Amino acid sequence: MAYKIDNAIVKKDRNGRITLIDPENVFEDEDAFIAIKSDDLITIQLLINGILKNDFQNWRELGTIPENEPLKSLFVRLG
Repeated sequence: MAYKIDNAIVKKDRNGRITLIDPENVFEDEDAFIAIKSDDLITIQLLINGILKNDFQNWRELGTIPENEPLKSLFVRLG
């Protein structure tokens, strides 16, 4: 099962003006957008990959996880 997360770059200048950088015009007919930090987008993609591959054995291999460790770093460790 293949999936694709459409994304573009939202850039804010010094005056707070927002510009959408969307070279493939994926969002040309959209009126509203959600901005997600790039490392959060990677986290979402890794989570989806883990679910699609049903590869939760890797979770057990992490061992004891400190409570203060951010979720993002766990997904990076899972690869």
